Amino acid sequence: MCMQRPDRYNARLSPASAGQGIEPPEVKVKGVVVSAGEPRIAGTELAVGAVVERCYHTSIDGGLGEMAFAGLDRAALEAVLSYCAEQRCRTEDASCPGCRLRTERLGIKTFDDFVVRFAEVGFKHSTLRLVGGGSERLEAESLAQLAKTWAGEEYWFWARRLLRKLRHGLRRANLSGAPPEPRSAPVLVLVRPQLADNIGMVARAMANFGLEELRLVAPRDGWPNEKARIAASGANFVIDGAEAYPSLAGALTGLNWVAATSARQRDLAKPIMTPEGAIAEMARRVAAGQRCGIVFGPERNGLETEEIANADALIMAPVNPAFASLNLAQAALLMSYEWMKRAGHGTLGRVTTYEQPVAAGLRLRGSSPAGREELMGFFEHLERELDARGFFSSPEKRPSMVRNMRTMLTRMGATQQEIRTLRGIVKALAHGRRTPRNSP
Repeated sequence: MCMQRPDRYNARLSPASAGQGIEPPEVKVKGVVVSAGEPRIAGTELAVGAVVERCYHTSIDGGLGEMAFAGLDRAALEAVLSYCAEQRCRTEDASCPGCRLRTERLGIKTFDDFVVRFAEVGFKHSTLRLVGGGSERLEAESLAQLAKTWAGEEYWFWARRLLRKLRHGLRRANLSGAPPEPRSAPVLVLVRPQLADNIGMVARAMANFGLEELRLVAPRDGWPNEKARIAASGANFVIDGAEAYPSLAGALTGLNWVAATSARQRDLAKPIMTPEGAIAEMARRVAAGQRCGIVFGPERNGLETEEIANADALIMAPVNPAFASLNLAQAALLMSYEWMKRAGHGTLGRVTTYEQPVAAGLRLRGSSPAGREELMGFFEHLERELDARGFFSSPEKRPSMVRNMRTMLTRMGATQQEIRTLRGIVKALAHGRRTPRNSP
């Protein structure tokens, strides 16, 4: 009997002609239609969820290029994404394969509920079998993978993110989704990384702080790897440009000065630098036209002493001596952050179409600091009302109490708006606020 896959595994649909050397059908995309309880692109057999998933895991233009339907352009895609993002399928009692809304619609609340829908669940790489009460059969990659994915993905959330990118780019003022302009920044080299997720998180840290060249030495799970792309959370230009090498010697090709990272002391006559000191040395060499690299070891044990012997210096971060080991992505982020500080190209937080760069220090939010005359007016107002209510009960102590209050309130560095607010508070406490006419 033919083994069938569940909805989750049918979600990665593509046009029937994709990758088969057949010309794609000439159709005109006009919107979304519901067929057999499933939202589809009008004029095609392509599920809305398949479009959302493809564009989310590659890119908007990359996904459109792969699907290659005439008429499925960025304008048509916006209508499709809007349909999904707004969950219009709910009102039409429809859902896409692989979407979490489908499991909700079917009343599947637990993994047991999911399994019982099938006559048998088998796995590609084991003889384990799960027996249910349905009529169809399912073959999954592994039990662990099925346990993570049975509930489906939140396609509508992906669609919302894609809509923002489609309409506003990456929401960064005056910037596009392209990688940063080429600079002679350090190259990060990961030696025998064990988890693709860690590679992705390293790529994300690099993108956060302006680095873009990543080299991998014998990654355990192979390369390229889709898990790394997912973990990179949009740092696709780093993932796409990453290269894998069979040996460390090959990965260091073209570099003039290399520093290796370690939390363990090594019996080597070699300079030991802090992250800040190593980046300062790299910046000096980069300015002289040299290329530099930072080498990180595998997650379990770090670099071998023989590998560190090939580096020009050893980088050791100031850490708690009783708990010194850093996660691979944390170590990469630490070095990338030091580079951004040194290079001076960063901004404090995100800068978008709607957010301008900010500087360290007190943010006045458009209000100017209060002038002396405004401060003095507030002090006199406050002291006058306190006098009227007998706060200064001891005349001989009044001068020192006034000085203390003025010193305290001056120290706050109030803005003009804050002084107006304080005067309003004093007035309300002294005279009460008027009751609105429409109040009961």
